[in-house]
Amino acid sequence: MMLGGRGHWGIGSFGVEAKEAISPRVALRLLTYMGPHLGQVAAAIGLMLVASAMTLAGPYLLKVAVDTYIARGDQAGLNLVVAVTLLTQVVGNLATSGQIYLVTWVGQSTLAHLRRQIFDHLQRLSLSFFDQQEAGDLMSRMTNDVDVINQLLTNGLTMIFTDILQLVGIVAIMLALNWRLALLSFLVMPLMAVSTVVFAWRARKAYRQTREKIGAVSADLQENISQVRIVQSFARERANQERFDEINRENRDANIGAAAVASAFSPTVDVLGTAATAIVVGAGGLLVLRDQLTLGVIVAFLGYVTRFFQPIRDLAQLYTTLQSASAAGERIFQLLDTAPAIVEPARAVSLPPIRGRVEFRNVGLAYREGEPVLRGINLVAEAGQTVALVGPTGAGKTSIANLIGRFYDVTEGQVLVDGHDVREVSLASLRSQMGIVPQDSFLFSGTIADNIRYGRLEATEEEVVQAAKLVNAHGFISQLPQGYQAQVMERGVNFSLGQRQLISFARAILAQPRLLILDEATSSVDTRTEALIQSALERLLQGRTSFVIAHRLSTIRNADQVLVVEEGQIVERGTHQSLLEARGRYYEIYQMQFREEEKALAPSGIPAQRLAPAA
Repeated sequence: MMLGGRGHWGIGSFGVEAKEAISPRVALRLLTYMGPHLGQVAAAIGLMLVASAMTLAGPYLLKVAVDTYIARGDQAGLNLVVAVTLLTQVVGNLATSGQIYLVTWVGQSTLAHLRRQIFDHLQRLSLSFFDQQEAGDLMSRMTNDVDVINQLLTNGLTMIFTDILQLVGIVAIMLALNWRLALLSFLVMPLMAVSTVVFAWRARKAYRQTREKIGAVSADLQENISQVRIVQSFARERANQERFDEINRENRDANIGAAAVASAFSPTVDVLGTAATAIVVGAGGLLVLRDQLTLGVIVAFLGYVTRFFQPIRDLAQLYTTLQSASAAGERIFQLLDTAPAIVEPARAVSLPPIRGRVEFRNVGLAYREGEPVLRGINLVAEAGQTVALVGPTGAGKTSIANLIGRFYDVTEGQVLVDGHDVREVSLASLRSQMGIVPQDSFLFSGTIADNIRYGRLEATEEEVVQAAKLVNAHGFISQLPQGYQAQVMERGVNFSLGQRQLISFARAILAQPRLLILDEATSSVDTRTEALIQSALERLLQGRTSFVIAHRLSTIRNADQVLVVEEGQIVERGTHQSLLEARGRYYEIYQMQFREEEKALAPSGIPAQRLAPAA
């Protein structure tokens, strides 16, 4: 549970577009993740060599069969060649299967490690980072970008190495068989090179556009699904449908364009392959007629020429995969290289069980240099006291609360907990003794019991129920068909705002924090529900140092201190009664914000004189 921050630290643009097929830096860094699996990689390379050798042996065995055994009418020798040919096919297939399994195993193990590293890094990044990044973009890095890397590691690398091995082997064998005929068959290579460069250039633009368009489709779809209530409230269905249709058409056209580029390349390769075959048949046939070449060599050449152009086709089409993987790798590694703004000292002190004394000493905070958010904040909250923070939106109340848990660092001054500067203690030892109930209470997928137990996983079922009873949540939970085992849907949408808030209070109570922060925690609770939790709040606050960012009168009237914050400074401080009597800024806020609430609460059975003393 975290407080919403208001940070504005820039961390650099994450919009990376690779300018080359694969960045050497990205490639080398990806290879380091395969280090723990060098044995499997070596075995996969060995099997790759075996598979390539078996593939290359096929046409040569045909030459032997034609020139050595068919020409002599040697049936036994021919049978032997047939058997060896079948054996090479079986061995090649087995080697290919083993190679694919090993490469997939290494690739998936590498990606699992990469995903874990990304997740762990995200957990350690500071709130200032998340203030600047969209959740959808971060999700895309862990899913879509990692999936692109997956395509490269599990399919692309295998195909690249296999194709290169086969090309080198085919060229060597053809030159060995007859270098003149080999050079003649290579006459189409300049045209092949030009076609490949043109295809790669056009494919880069086409597939880049498809990635952009599918991203636009996903973004528009996610926005409309998540905000369907607002869409229907303003009768925007038709207008949104027209906008989606336009985006969808652009995505369709982009994919058709990419398919057109891809479909044009394969026929080009086939035509050039046919031209090379024609050269082999024409020139080779003439050499056979002149007894300068055997028929078996022609047969072998035809086999190798057919195999020669398939790897070229594969490598050209892999260009887009390489480029996508380079861009994805840049995005992933840029994320992993983003340093947390909040860093523990090398010898961080483990904060012992605290009493709860909090002190701000001349604290200043600026999210951007030269734009202070807090200035000269001095306050002392003794252990067990409740401090209420009131003031207009944007005054700096949440920023003060964020500094206690060191979600941001002060730019001047100190924040002390039991005399310890929060910058000198470990974050876990500090935050594990804190409880936070935010304004927008967030429930996780799982059961109600899981959500209440979130801050203290070892809690028993009895303790979970007791915590719910303390905040008067047990009543509505026990009426559910599955009770505490009822499933919570995404973001808790199957519960009302008040019910979600009650569960959040139960979660905070169960964690047994010494420091408690309520960030306008009752702002979304109706008056009736607030009456239910009022006594529970008193028990929750009792014995704990609490900072209450106040939205309701009921949360501040019994506070030990009320601090009025405006423009990043504390402009008034005192008790509720003393500030009313002073008739200063707090009195004005009370008249504007709380007076009507006092009248509304009076009929509920709570005497008006208990709500606030007369001004």
